Amino acid sequence: MNANTYIPQHFIDDVASYLPAHLTLDDFINACRKPLRKSVRVNTLKMSVEEFKLAAKQKDWQLTQIPWCEDGFWLERPADEENALALGNTDLHLSGAMYVQEASSMLPPMALKESLLDATHVLDMASAPGSKTSQLAALMNNQGVLVANELSSSRLKVLSATLKRMGVGNCALSHFDGVIFGDYMFECFDSILLDAPCSGEGTVRKDADALKNWSIESNIDIAKVQKSLIKSAFYALKPGGTLVYSTCTLTPLENQQVCDYLLEQFPDCIEAQSLANLFPNAEQATTDEGYLHVWPQTFDSEGFFIAKFKKVVSADNPNQKIKKGAFPFQPFDKKASQSFTATIKKQFGLSSLPGTLMQRDKELWLFPDGFNAIENKIKYARLGIQLGMIHKNGVRLTHEFATVFGGSCVKNTYALSDQQANDYFQGKDIRLAEVTNATDEVVLTLCGCPIGLGKWQKNKIKNSLPRDLVQNSQLITWQA
Repeated sequence: MNANTYIPQHFIDDVASYLPAHLTLDDFINACRKPLRKSVRVNTLKMSVEEFKLAAKQKDWQLTQIPWCEDGFWLERPADEENALALGNTDLHLSGAMYVQEASSMLPPMALKESLLDATHVLDMASAPGSKTSQLAALMNNQGVLVANELSSSRLKVLSATLKRMGVGNCALSHFDGVIFGDYMFECFDSILLDAPCSGEGTVRKDADALKNWSIESNIDIAKVQKSLIKSAFYALKPGGTLVYSTCTLTPLENQQVCDYLLEQFPDCIEAQSLANLFPNAEQATTDEGYLHVWPQTFDSEGFFIAKFKKVVSADNPNQKIKKGAFPFQPFDKKASQSFTATIKKQFGLSSLPGTLMQRDKELWLFPDGFNAIENKIKYARLGIQLGMIHKNGVRLTHEFATVFGGSCVKNTYALSDQQANDYFQGKDIRLAEVTNATDEVVLTLCGCPIGLGKWQKNKIKNSLPRDLVQNSQLITWQA
């Protein structure tokens, strides 16, 4: 138990006013002071669940299935490893094979999963740091177009780095207040996740000071923002499309009342869909409306709220807007495109790449299929993935080419040992036991997952890891 967890009395009094009858206040307070179980999600863009289970068994990691996510597990590691090596510095994390993600936060994408089966355009309105965005991309199997929006500039950089590590290739990043989507991208999306900014009442188990500045007045102010966002999400959703609204807070002010607002604003246009059958025992957290109101003691997790809606018919938006300014990309030259395709086939055995090759100045980008339908609706911070830099002799490939497509390469790949991988992430060249005759780029792998590029140089592989990704901490191994 964490005796230092701050839980103010006026917060407890407020919770008592809406705590469900089958739960007790004492259990709630005790759960808030109990440390969270560590949980991870397997990144199926890079590794199968069965492969992950085998790797975990070899490490003597104990896994417990999270009931609402087939790719998610609560995890316990041996004490010596837990004390000496951060989970984020393990090989399975560095390789992008897994994401350290709280169990409850896996629920919103799972609530959207069914609608993703035939979705071509998906929006994640508040994306950083990328846990749910990368989960959506995996559920989409890198197909279609995923627009990930984040208002904070610093958090946008974290989001971009996460998507690169996880091998996400179908994403466009945007940097706006989410209220713009309904006006500029009216009825553009088949599925939308709005994991709204909130007061974070459900996060107290991982942040002992989460309630330090809590107040009803703050809840009310945040709810106003949430209502503007959910209204924007409604307008951006296509008729027949699915919207999932979620928060990591507990108060009805930011949850049920925001949903009520949506239904009142568009009474004949949208309807709530029950989540009572989303997973076994989901009814323990299901409200009368069919929403999931997960309390910390219900499943021994963070507190979370999830609601699912279907847009039945269109509603006119009188404030639609059109972006000004020229689109800064153009199709890659046909002859140069053929030469590039021939090069990657010769070097890596890749016959083609999914998507459209586009050029901006000297940069070569790959846009996901279907992106042309929304490419000029707003200004994007990133579009698809940057494959390389164009020069007079061809294209110099980038790190992102390897993390997204390295798993499909059948030639010029090299599996790193633990020590070599440690050197790689610390920015050092990779020493080879024998001289090689291989030339040009090589895709480097760890745990069977592509992690980046190097360049063959006789008795070594020259490191091509971007400087901003170089690390200086203890990585992968912890024993002397």
